[in-house]
Amino acid sequence: MISTTTAAVLADMGAAQPYAQSRPLTLKSLDLAPPGPGELLVAIEAAGLCHSDLSVVNADRPRPMPMALGHEAVARVLAAGPGARLQPGARVVMAFLPACGHCNACHAGEPWLCSNGAAANGKGELLGGGFRLSDCGHPVHHHLGLSAFASHAVIDERSCVAIDDDIPAEIAALFGCAVLTGVGAVFNSAAVRPGESVAIWGLGGVGLAALLGAVAAGAEPVIAIDPVAEKRALALDLGARAAVAPDEVGAAFARHGAPRVAIESVGKGSVLAEAYRTAARGGRIITVGLPNPADPFTIPAVSLVAEAKTVIGSYMGSAVPARDIPRYIALWRAGRLPVDRLLSGIMPLAEINSALDALAGGQAVRQILIP
Repeated sequence: MISTTTAAVLADMGAAQPYAQSRPLTLKSLDLAPPGPGELLVAIEAAGLCHSDLSVVNADRPRPMPMALGHEAVARVLAAGPGARLQPGARVVMAFLPACGHCNACHAGEPWLCSNGAAANGKGELLGGGFRLSDCGHPVHHHLGLSAFASHAVIDERSCVAIDDDIPAEIAALFGCAVLTGVGAVFNSAAVRPGESVAIWGLGGVGLAALLGAVAAGAEPVIAIDPVAEKRALALDLGARAAVAPDEVGAAFARHGAPRVAIESVGKGSVLAEAYRTAARGGRIITVGLPNPADPFTIPAVSLVAEAKTVIGSYMGSAVPARDIPRYIALWRAGRLPVDRLLSGIMPLAEINSALDALAGGQAVRQILIP
């Protein structure tokens, strides 16, 4: 059985840009323990680079160090621990919050709020406890139970969903975070109805996936907001009625009307406040961005009642991965979720630091890394 993996390891947060020069992530050979009960040894086929990875590198989302990063991927099962349901040969999409199945949230049908999964992720451990990665005998923390920027990983089988073999790896990887979170924010958290107006702040992977979801749900109009002209052009191509820069929001809403659903995917308190302020009376404001913990969100308290607005936090798209990933794949097969349009490039894992620069500079939506 494979006992080592080559993984992208972050030793310290807060490295200076450009990352191609400071090189915060180092490819290292790590010892990999065999899968325990209910766990899987997997070979990573492809992994997507997400702002949640960048937020660990730049210290917006502090995590225990050292950590092997990566949380959006597709993989092949090579070996299964005792009692595992999935067996060697299965192909899986990884989900970044394992659900224990027996806490109050899981019993309530809300696995995205699993307290045991969140606790394990916060400690950088697997759901079953402890570490399966080590460097010369010293533990290396797992990123959201996955550590997918690697050749191989050991994961809890509750961190993945089986998929078919025919889906291209660079497409399949996207369903584990960008699509699960963005489309889920529309379908699950906002419950967008046909004909409802939707505005989306931030056109990264999650924001553009939310746009795809809004179009698939029959929202009209869909307004996209981003400072990068190329991303606005892509949004129009994907079905947005209008795509505007942040300083053009007022004029756009004057023309098309205030949005009934406002989705914030930037991860900044000030942007969330603007989404709240500009949403229609009775509007639903969905936030999927993960700001720095010190970043405040301030609103006039009376407006919650006087304008009957609702603020909804959407973690992992309020998803049930085993239910939602097959649904979204079916929509992709039907041509209603063209997630391939989210791809900015495919590159070797060795180029991950340069890929971070492209992500931080707003030049990329989703870059796929191949180990």
